[in-house]
Amino acid sequence: MPDAHQGGTGDRTDPTAPGAAAAVVLAAGAGSRMRSATPKVLHRLGGRSMLGHALHAVAGVPPEHLVVVVGHERERVTEAVDAVAGELGRAVTAAVQENRLGTGDAVRAGLAALPADLDGTVLVTYGDVPLLDTATLTALVGEHERAGAAVTLLTCDPEDPTGYGRIVRDDADPARPVTAIVEHADATDAQRAITEVNSGVYAFDAAFLRSGINGLAAHNAQQELYLTDLVGAAVAAGRAVHAVRCADEWLLRGVNDRVQLAELRAEMNRRVLRHWMVEGVTVVDPATTWVDVQVRLGTDVVLHPGTQLHGACTVGEGAEIGPDSTLTDCAVGPGATVVRTHGAGAEIGPGGSVGPFAYLRPGARLGAGGKIGTFVEVKNSDIGAGSKVPHLTYVGDASIGEMSNIGASSVFVNYDGVRKQRTTIGSHVRTGSDTMFIAPVTVGDGAYTGAGTVLRSDVPPGALAVSGGTQRTIEGWVTRKRPGTPAAEAAARAGSGPSGNGTTASPDVQHQAGSSGDDSRDLSRGGTAR
Repeated sequence: MPDAHQGGTGDRTDPTAPGAAAAVVLAAGAGSRMRSATPKVLHRLGGRSMLGHALHAVAGVPPEHLVVVVGHERERVTEAVDAVAGELGRAVTAAVQENRLGTGDAVRAGLAALPADLDGTVLVTYGDVPLLDTATLTALVGEHERAGAAVTLLTCDPEDPTGYGRIVRDDADPARPVTAIVEHADATDAQRAITEVNSGVYAFDAAFLRSGINGLAAHNAQQELYLTDLVGAAVAAGRAVHAVRCADEWLLRGVNDRVQLAELRAEMNRRVLRHWMVEGVTVVDPATTWVDVQVRLGTDVVLHPGTQLHGACTVGEGAEIGPDSTLTDCAVGPGATVVRTHGAGAEIGPGGSVGPFAYLRPGARLGAGGKIGTFVEVKNSDIGAGSKVPHLTYVGDASIGEMSNIGASSVFVNYDGVRKQRTTIGSHVRTGSDTMFIAPVTVGDGAYTGAGTVLRSDVPPGALAVSGGTQRTIEGWVTRKRPGTPAAEAAARAGSGPSGNGTTASPDVQHQAGSSGDDSRDLSRGGTAR
C-alpha cells in the first residue's frame, strides 16, 4: 500500500509505464549545518529517515538497479541502506564517494557500481528530499523516454527563486527545450525574472551520462565537478534537454538544517492527516496530532488531540485514540478506545478499553471487550476476552483467561533476580486487591483470592486462596503507647482511652477477628476491585 503522504501514488499504478534502467541516490554529504552526530540523511520524519523516504519513492518507479552513494559516516549510512532494502524486498547497492568532490563526482561513483554496458534511463535524485514521491519521479522518467532526450530535468517555480539556478529555454517558451541553467549569481536581470528553477533531480540517457561524466572538468578552487555542467554539454553536442515542471514546490524541497527538517516534517504530517480525513477518519485537532506514513486507519476512527501514532500502527474501524496517547507499532481493534496511554508493540482487541494512564509494553495483548485501566502496566502478557485489570496493577509475563477480574494494586511478580517466569490465570477468576502472584504460579478457572493474598502455590479451579493471618485488634494501644500525640487526642475525643468517656480494655484483651475458625465467611468480600 502506498504511503499516506503520497496521496495514493506511492506505488506505480500503471504497470506498462516505463521504468528506469537504474537510479542513483546521492547521500554522501556531511550535512554540517545540521550540527549533529547523526548523518543528515538519517534524520527522521514521518516514521522514516529522509533516506528511507527517498528510497521508497525511487523503488516505486521501479529501477532495475538501485544505487546509493555514501561517503560521510559511510558505515552507518550503509547499514541504514541495508535495512531499507530489507523493507523493500529488493537489492540496493551502496557505492562509496571517497573524496566528495561535488555532485558530478558523486554520480561518477554511483555509475561505477552499475554494469558497464547499462542502457536506458538513469534517474538521479537525493537522500535529503523526503517529500519527493513516486508519481513525480515516474512522470520524469516517462517524459524523458517519450522525448528521447539526453537529459531531462525536474523543475519547479518556488515562491522565492533567489539562489536557485534559472531554467533558460528557447524563446522563453515553457514547451520548448532547455538551452541552459544559469546560476543566480551569474544571471542577468532578465534571467533573474525567470521563476522556473532547477531542482537537481535528473533523468539521463545512460550512454550520454557515462561519456559526459568522464568529460567533466573542475573550474573552481575546490576542484568539484558539477552535474549541472552536463546540461551545457548536451546543448553543445546538439542533444535535446527537456524539463518536467513540478507544480508542488514542497515535493522538491531539501533539508540542510533542523529548521527545514521541522518545516518538512510538519508539511508531511499535514498531508498524511489530510489523506486520512478524506478517507473517513476524524482528526479533532490536526495541529496536535501526528501520524507516521506507515500507519493504517479504518473508517470512522477518531483521533483526539495530542495523539501520536508511530511506526506500523493499525487502527480498526470506529476505534478512538486519545487524547494524549502515543502508540508505536500497535494494533488497535475495531471499536476499541485508548485514552491517555503510552504503548509500544501491543495489541488491543475489538471493543477493548485502555487507560487512562496505562502503559503497554511490547507483547501486551488485550482480548475483545477486555479492559486495562488506570495506572496499569502490562508487558509480554495475554489478557483474554472480557477480562479486566482495572487499576494500579503490574501484569508481566502472564496469561489471563476470559472474563476474569484482577483486583487493584496487584503485582505479577515475574522476576526472581535471575529468570523471568510466567503466571497463568484461568477464566472467570476473581482475585482480591493487593494479590501478589509469585511466578511461576497457576490459578485455575473460577478460583478466588482474598485481599492481600501472596500466592506462592497453585490454586485449583473453584478454590479460594487466602494467605493472610488472623487480624488482631488491640484496643487502647494508641493512648497508652503514643500519649500526647494528635492521634491519641483524636482517639480520646472519640471516647477511647483514659481521657475519653469510653471504656478501655485491659492490655491483655485483644479482639481476634475470625478466631472461631469459621472458614465459611466470604474472605474475599470487599477485596475485588472491578
